[in-house]
Amino acid sequence: MTEATTLSDSGWLSGEEMDAARERLPILYVDAVPVRVDEHGTVTKVGLLLRVGSDGQIKRALVSGRVLYHERVRAALLRHLEKDLGPLALPRVPPAPQPFTIAEYFPTPGVTPFHDPRQHAVSLAYVVPVEGDCEPQQDALELTWFAPDEAREPGVLAELANGQSALVVQALAHLGV
Repeated sequence: MTEATTLSDSGWLSGEEMDAARERLPILYVDAVPVRVDEHGTVTKVGLLLRVGSDGQIKRALVSGRVLYHERVRAALLRHLEKDLGPLALPRVPPAPQPFTIAEYFPTPGVTPFHDPRQHAVSLAYVVPVEGDCEPQQDALELTWFAPDEAREPGVLAELANGQSALVVQALAHLGV
């Protein structure tokens, strides 16, 4: 087994290596807006997670996470959806998913609507219908389903961290709801 194979199999960097990479490189992420759809494909609900942020505050969030080295974007989406929504969420991710937008998170506030104090990150954002039972997992405390109009309410959008409210608004506009 070569060193490159060993590194690609693990997919993870040590904490020190990740910190060094974050200081020098944009890191690729995926963001997913989970939705429920009716039999006609119309979005009826938007799912938002509740998490404890790095600052200790409880905030709403989208399903989000890094794409690992040598991991396909589709596999990363499925991994993060299962990690946050549970193994029975039954997400419908197409074989060749297309993002509805690309979000650039900067460590400097105000460059874009998106902010991540740790790093410069580029995130491919997707709307993903889920059909199964969702049970928040790992660091997700709760999943709340909102009607599209409720998800647009200023109070709900204000609960989203790091500019993810802009992604919710863009996703709903993209879907025409």
